[in-house]
Amino acid sequence: MQPTLDISYSGLMRLLLAGDEQVFEQVFKTHFKSLHAYAFTILNSEAVAEEMVQQVFYKLWERKETVEVHTSLKAYLYRAVHNESINYLKHHTIKIKHQTYAMQQQQHQQEQSAGEKLAGKELEQQIRQALNELPEQCRTIFQLSRYEELKYKEIADQLGLSIKTIESQMGKALKLLRVKLADFLVLIISLLLYR
Repeated sequence: MQPTLDISYSGLMRLLLAGDEQVFEQVFKTHFKSLHAYAFTILNSEAVAEEMVQQVFYKLWERKETVEVHTSLKAYLYRAVHNESINYLKHHTIKIKHQTYAMQQQQHQQEQSAGEKLAGKELEQQIRQALNELPEQCRTIFQLSRYEELKYKEIADQLGLSIKTIESQMGKALKLLRVKLADFLVLIISLLLYR
């Protein structure tokens, strides 16, 4: 059994609020077990319940000059432990939701990235195949224009052809590629938009 100080309630409050360490320690020892048991019923964790009760006593000590106890000290402490525990649960729930959301976002991005890589490789393969199906001169002109970024005049000079022939062959290449890659048009657009 805990020794009690032989002080009236109002005297106890005056000493506690004045910062009497012996009174504070006595209040802590008197109420800790029951407050811890109460916090445990809310939190279902011994360690967190202990942390909440200690937090309440810490705040009581830190704010002793401004604390207003309108009922009994016991009722005040129970209400403070209740509020501290509920706030912890709210914060913990928000934290869990945020972590879950962040993990889902990361997983979605990884899946999307893997899907884009796979789609990109498939698209690349289809483009190569479609290019290989073009007539040789048409393919050469297309590659010089698109991959080496030469202007039609430069291609015409390099190949000894007229600009009209280059334009005609590019039109033919683009038309054939559009037909061959029609199934990948949506993929091409989405890859271009989301890069």
